[in-house]
Amino acid sequence: MPARLPSWAWVTGLTVGAIAAVTVLGVQADRGSQPTATSAKPSSTASAQPTPTPSTPAKVPDGSGTGRRVVYSLGEKRVWLVDASEATRRTFTVWPGSVSPDPGDYTVSSRNAATTGSDGVQIEHIMYFAAKDGVSVAFSNAVDGSSPPPAASGGKTGGVRMKKADGTALWAFGTVGTTVTVVK
Repeated sequence: MPARLPSWAWVTGLTVGAIAAVTVLGVQADRGSQPTATSAKPSSTASAQPTPTPSTPAKVPDGSGTGRRVVYSLGEKRVWLVDASEATRRTFTVWPGSVSPDPGDYTVSSRNAATTGSDGVQIEHIMYFAAKDGVSVAFSNAVDGSSPPPAASGGKTGGVRMKKADGTALWAFGTVGTTVTVVK
């Protein structure tokens, strides 16, 4: 007859199994597909630039300044993180809100780790850099990793949304006082 295990051994075994299952599911969720808004993906404009791939990143727009800065192209719906040596550290597409800043130079004026956007979506990595028509314009990403454009039932929104990984990179790069150059 097999030996009977004490009840604490069963509880310990079940706890270890549950922790392992949650860990595996967490890793799968982290590596799995991220939800996106299929009807509002950024579209590229007709430009001479090739579609960016890992070997051919999108070129920083001419006339976007010099030095360490964030470059935001309204027409391409794209952001570049440019270091002091003029090297592009990262570039990615964004989903702008209904209010866009005028072309020009701005600075990151304040940052907020997390809040609820005017569209009711939980957002993080909020970096305010401009205002237009009484609306604050800021970069952010959705906490759940989705990438819908910020939209409030007919209201004015100044959110410039991006994928979660891009929001994390921008948050690390763009401290208060960082230059943001907006181009057409």
